[in-house]
Amino acid sequence: MVTIQDIADKLGISKGTVSKAINGAPDISETLQKQILETAVEMGYTKLRRSKGTARKLCILAQIDNIEYTQPHHFAYDIVMGFRQMAEPAGFDVDVIPVNDKTQRASSYEVFMLQNHYLGAFAIGFALNDPWMQDFQTSHTPVILYDNYIPANPATAYVGVDNNEGMELAVSHLKELGHKKIGYLSSALGSHIMQVRHKAFFNALRQCGLKAEPQQAGSSYYVSQCMERHLPRLLKLGVTALVCSHDQMANAAIIQCTELGYSVPKDISVIGFDDLAICPYTSPPLTTVRQNRTQLGKSGYYALNSLLNDIPISTLLLHTELIVRGSTAPPPKK
Repeated sequence: MVTIQDIADKLGISKGTVSKAINGAPDISETLQKQILETAVEMGYTKLRRSKGTARKLCILAQIDNIEYTQPHHFAYDIVMGFRQMAEPAGFDVDVIPVNDKTQRASSYEVFMLQNHYLGAFAIGFALNDPWMQDFQTSHTPVILYDNYIPANPATAYVGVDNNEGMELAVSHLKELGHKKIGYLSSALGSHIMQVRHKAFFNALRQCGLKAEPQQAGSSYYVSQCMERHLPRLLKLGVTALVCSHDQMANAAIIQCTELGYSVPKDISVIGFDDLAICPYTSPPLTTVRQNRTQLGKSGYYALNSLLNDIPISTLLLHTELIVRGSTAPPPKK
């Protein structure tokens, strides 16, 4: 167990100077504070090893380039609320910290956590190429990743929904309606969750005994680009139904199909994923796979609290639910 004295001995400075740097004292230069914090992290010192009198602070790290959370209609709003509903009654202070690439490059994850006195974090909206995703692989300060997975680090855990179950629900519903040729539209596969859902879609096709070939799917970084490049191609392939990686993609597909002269769901059925607030109000109302975001936030706290108590939880997946609305129907008769 690394102590403040150990850090002081390594740097050849006083224990008091190390303590001041860790606690953000104004009379320590920024350069020296940075050196002390980085040395502390390198030696494996974390807030968990400090006295019990330390403030019980947690943070939600929101990658604002990829996720919105400040308004009730934003995707992650309920996730944040769910986490706070569990953490704050348990005696934790919770800060929601917006971060981006610049924030992450300014300091390492563990230096940031040590500097700001956080015991652990719930990270939402992170992409695979985010700098801190590399830090999470070896970090000692607990972090829960929403829709991301870091193997072989007992200080991390993955919280999300069972995407395999969700895709099975969607594809099985379409098969029961009589669809045999189903396409898939997705955001770019640069995030863990988009890769998981892409794989889950094809697994679901195979499990349902349906045709599963690579050309049945299309992905692009921008929704508009996906509509231009892949939707017409899938329609030409003769698909009678589309499963989309998220609801915004599905809503765009409905609009684009209509502009191309296809009636939804008479000519083609569309299913989304997430069950955003907009889904009952699309035209037609969108059939989608629901993930309970408030419960996901609560699960994020449950998983983080487990790590803080030395329970090396790895993955916590919630069940999904298929919400059937007006965008799916039997395929057109030939």
